[in-house]
Amino acid sequence: MTVSLTPDPSPACGRGEIRESLARLSWSVSTLAHTFALMKTIFLEFEQPLAELEGKIEALRLAPDDSAVDVSDEITGLEKKGQIKIREIYARLSAWQVSQVARHAQRPYTLDYLRLIFTDFEELHGDRTFADDHAIVGGLARFHGEPVMVIGHQKGRDTKDKIFRNFGMPRPEGYRKALRLMRLAEKFGIPVLTFIDTPGAYPGIDAEERGQSEAIGRNLYVMAELKVPIIVTIIGEGGSGGALAIGVGDVVQMLQYATYSVISPEGCASILWKSADKASDAAEIMGITAPRLKSLGLIDRIVSEPLGGAHRDPQVMAQNLGKALQQALRKLTSMPTDELLKARLDRLLAYGRFKEQALR
Repeated sequence: MTVSLTPDPSPACGRGEIRESLARLSWSVSTLAHTFALMKTIFLEFEQPLAELEGKIEALRLAPDDSAVDVSDEITGLEKKGQIKIREIYARLSAWQVSQVARHAQRPYTLDYLRLIFTDFEELHGDRTFADDHAIVGGLARFHGEPVMVIGHQKGRDTKDKIFRNFGMPRPEGYRKALRLMRLAEKFGIPVLTFIDTPGAYPGIDAEERGQSEAIGRNLYVMAELKVPIIVTIIGEGGSGGALAIGVGDVVQMLQYATYSVISPEGCASILWKSADKASDAAEIMGITAPRLKSLGLIDRIVSEPLGGAHRDPQVMAQNLGKALQQALRKLTSMPTDELLKARLDRLLAYGRFKEQALR
């Protein structure tokens, strides 16, 4: 698939073509916004008070127009009450609840951010060895007019799309495709931007036969020495080696309600307590949330999400993420290559260090 939104406005490009190109970009963004608007909000279990308020608001909006009673004030009052309630709920989320937000079915995925933040995206396919893995998408794009290589996990929306994307779980050919694109970016001196959103690498027998572990390990090795800036953003789930395989970078940032862990809370609970029912306890113990990971020095920045999560306002989320990417990219592109590589290596070697404080 090739999505071409705007050509580079060079002197050879006529004004009419530029206007037509900008019109296509505007149409693409507005269409995506309309698509998200048409999605009826899916409420999580801990959001049920919000679902009840939304139900009342919807019932009032569907009231006949010829009704003698003006319900606009009541709708406004309920909307204000909903805003207060959502602030209360999201101010005290547990790690387990954050993991549910990170997995929300309506959360923006890599292709959504590609359409909202970047232009001129040209998707590149295949690993040139075995196949094209649809759980990882990638290609060339422009970010504020500058060329970048964008690579990310991609989940599906409906059942057919989820199967097509293998639920966002890449096989070895997905990681080898990502590696091919990274080397291409290095060849042309283009920064690499990766977006992580996966429950983990696909654990099937066929994936193991084709060298899943080797593919992940090879990516870690190459990314550590890639001679171009790498910015990693965890936009949803960051699950184990499946996430880490495109997660080595100069700057690692997380969205506010994303998660990053060596195993899922359910998987951890099944191992430690022999029951997935203890997933909430496992989530707290593992420290999978952005604030916890930042305090440990495992990530560099937390990107704020709209109230209630990225799925409630994808356009605002894209604006916040775009600003964070721009700031990080501006800093990294000004660094000499040898200094960039040294800082990246120092960052990797610092993993696992901790500070001791004597008790008096």
